[in-house]
Amino acid sequence: MTDNQSDRRTIMKKVRAHVVIDGRVQGVCFRLDTRRAALKRSVKGWVRNLPDGRVEAVFEGEEGDVKSMMKWCEAGPPLARVGKVSVEWEPYTGELDSFEIAFA
Repeated sequence: MTDNQSDRRTIMKKVRAHVVIDGRVQGVCFRLDTRRAALKRSVKGWVRNLPDGRVEAVFEGEEGDVKSMMKWCEAGPPLARVGKVSVEWEPYTGELDSFEIAFA
C-alpha cells in the first residue's frame, strides 16, 4: 500500500443513515439480503420490518460504504419493488459493532 492509500483510508468520513424503504419490500427477503449486502461492505447497523409494510434500517460506517448501501436499497433483492427510499442523516455514534436483523 502506498502512503497516499494509507492516508486516504485514515481520513475516510464515518456516517450514519436512518433509512425507510417503501414499496413491496416485505416477504421478499429484503432484511436478509440487506444484512448480506451490509456485511459485504463492512457496514454496521440493523434492519427491521415495520407494521405498515415498510422496512427500516440504520447504516453506520465509511461514507462511501453507507452510500453504497443506500443505492443497494433503491433496488433491493430481485423480488422487491422499491417505491421510495427516505434517508435521514444522523450523527455517527460508533455504538454498533455488527449488522443485525431486528424484530419488533
